[in-house]
Amino acid sequence: MSKRASSSKLFFYDLHGGSAKVQVMADASSKSGLDEAEFARFRSTVKRGDIVGVTGFPGKTKRGGLSIFPKSFIVLSHCLHMMTRQKAGPDASVQKTDVWFPGSTRNPETYILKDQETQYCQRYLDLMLNLEVRQMFKTRSKIISYVRSFLYNLDFLEVETSMMNMIAGGAAAHPFATHHNEFNMRLYMRIAPELYLKELVVGGLDRVCEIGKQFRNEGIDLTHNPEFTTWMVQELTSGYKIKYHANGLYNDPIEIDFTPPFRRLDMVAELEKMANLNIPKTFPVMKLTKETCVNPTFIINHPEIMSPLAKWHRSKPGLTERFELFINKHELCNAYTELNDPVVQHQRFAEQLKDRQSGDDEAMALDETFCNALEYGLPPTGGWGLGGSSLPSNETSG
Repeated sequence: MSKRASSSKLFFYDLHGGSAKVQVMADASSKSGLDEAEFARFRSTVKRGDIVGVTGFPGKTKRGGLSIFPKSFIVLSHCLHMMTRQKAGPDASVQKTDVWFPGSTRNPETYILKDQETQYCQRYLDLMLNLEVRQMFKTRSKIISYVRSFLYNLDFLEVETSMMNMIAGGAAAHPFATHHNEFNMRLYMRIAPELYLKELVVGGLDRVCEIGKQFRNEGIDLTHNPEFTTWMVQELTSGYKIKYHANGLYNDPIEIDFTPPFRRLDMVAELEKMANLNIPKTFPVMKLTKETCVNPTFIINHPEIMSPLAKWHRSKPGLTERFELFINKHELCNAYTELNDPVVQHQRFAEQLKDRQSGDDEAMALDETFCNALEYGLPPTGGWGLGGSSLPSNETSG
């Protein structure tokens, strides 16, 4: 609730709830329904930020504004802190346009609470004062609900796999470690659910998906958080040839062309073209290639050394059947034909183990349990993973 005075006998209060705002006009008159004593109590008791309940009737002010004229009120909860106000001036006059571009739903110049540290440490205050931040939460929820509904309509079975594992597998990342007191056992928070989902496909579940949290003990920046949500899908008889049907805080916005079809870059071939060099298949080229991907771009055919869980390319030795979708230089989706040969998978894990023993703490561990599951037969399967924050951030962030 916010409060403003027109005179010593007339006060206006704005009540905010959800995305709606209702004006209350309180004065000591027969029209309002408050006597002098009630009006004085109302004026002295209620302040900015309080949560109140008002009973009254609708009417119009002299200027024609729709208001509630109170007959009674009650303070439901007091706010014990001084709330930040919107400052007048250039920052408050920033206007939105009807033209959509990535980040157009987020305009930090119009924020009431601008201090970033306070925004992150007191998220409830950020939500109270910055309505656009509240809308970002709603947008993210709607996107997740849509993706879940989309997969459900395609007959995917949503599952929940283990959050704590003896081996941190499914991705190249450094895990968080914890301890199980009952079994006196060291466990790891999962970094990816992929291996468990493929074991479910081995067990006969043709289409499985999971929307859940992952934990990676790595660096933090604007696009990476140690705790994040992913959407992971495994589908029988699919491969990386999948058909799709599409039904900096203060920097200038980047215009991104989403017009299909998206550009495709063969990873090694594109870099060889850019650098005019012959690049060995063992050279890590991702960081160099993604810098060209502002508009939506599929980077395809990654080297085997970068893709220990992906199947070898059927016509290009040394490469894999894998693609990643990049937008504005950030990865949105990672997908590939799943490696289903237990012997080759064991060899790939063994190579990763050598890298780990040489000091690469993000190299994958040797997961004998998963290799044993592959020995029972994994049908031709395709899988993809999507960052649960990546898609909403492209829609709501600049």
